[in-house]
Amino acid sequence: MTAVNLTGVPETMLWTLHNRASEARRPDTWLHDPECVRIYESIDYDYARSFGPPDDSHPMRSRLFDEAVRPWMQAHPGGTVVELGAGLETQFQRCDDGRVRWICIDVPEAMAVRDRFIQPTQRCRHIARSALDLGWMDEVDAPGGLFVTAQGLFMYFHEQDVRRLLVAVIERFPGVEIMFDAIPPWFSRKTLEGGGFRRTRDYLVPRMPWGVRCGRVGPLLRGWDSRIREVSAVPYGFARGAPALVLKACAAVPGLRDVPPCIVRVRTEG
Repeated sequence: MTAVNLTGVPETMLWTLHNRASEARRPDTWLHDPECVRIYESIDYDYARSFGPPDDSHPMRSRLFDEAVRPWMQAHPGGTVVELGAGLETQFQRCDDGRVRWICIDVPEAMAVRDRFIQPTQRCRHIARSALDLGWMDEVDAPGGLFVTAQGLFMYFHEQDVRRLLVAVIERFPGVEIMFDAIPPWFSRKTLEGGGFRRTRDYLVPRMPWGVRCGRVGPLLRGWDSRIREVSAVPYGFARGAPALVLKACAAVPGLRDVPPCIVRVRTEG
C-alpha cells in the first residue's frame, strides 16, 4: 500500500474516494467503478478515522455527472471534457467511449497524487494547475465541443473567483456547457463560523466560502453573463436510507427545496 500525505482542500479527494469506493464495493451497487476501488485499496490511509462511516452523497453526485456527460459525448463525438478539481475521480474510466478527449486539472500537490495511481494517456491528459489559474485554457483545443465539469470544487472558492472563472470560460469557448455542484448558504456558514465543521474528531472540513440557494443560482449566473442560455439546478443527496427520505421530503416542499446541495448545469450561446 502507498502512503498519501495531503492537507487542506486536496485532502478532500480522499473523502470523496472513501464514499465512492464504499458504494462501488457493494454487491448491489449502482456505481460500477473498479478503478476507484483499486485506488482506494492501494492507499494507506485511515479513512474511517478522518471521515467516519461512508455515505452515498458523493457517489450520487458522480452518477448524476455521468448521466449528463454520457449523452453529451454521444451528441459530440470526439468532443472534449475538462474536469476541474479532478482529484482521484475516475469519471473518464467510467465514461470513456473510445473517442472523447479528456483533460484533468488540479493543483500540483493533488495532481502529483493522481499521477501515482492513474497514468495520463493521449486522450486523458493531466494538467497541474489551479482551476483559478486561467492559463489552463491555453491547453484546451476543443473543435468538437467542450463540456467543463467541477465536482466538489466551487464551494471552496469565493463567489468573485467563481464568477471570474465562469465568465472567462464562457468568453473563451462559445457554446461551452458547464456543470458543477453547489452547497446551500447554511452549510457554508457551518464551515466558517465558530470552530468550523468537524466531520469527525480528527477531521476539520476545509472552509467553504461560497454557498448559494438552489432556487437562486439561475438568476445569479444569468446576471454574470448574458451569453448563458439555460441554467438548470436540481437537488442531489442520498440514494438509500433515512437521509434519502428526508431529501425527498425537502424536494416536495417549496420552502425546503433550498436545503440540500444542488447540481447546476449551464448551457451557453455558441
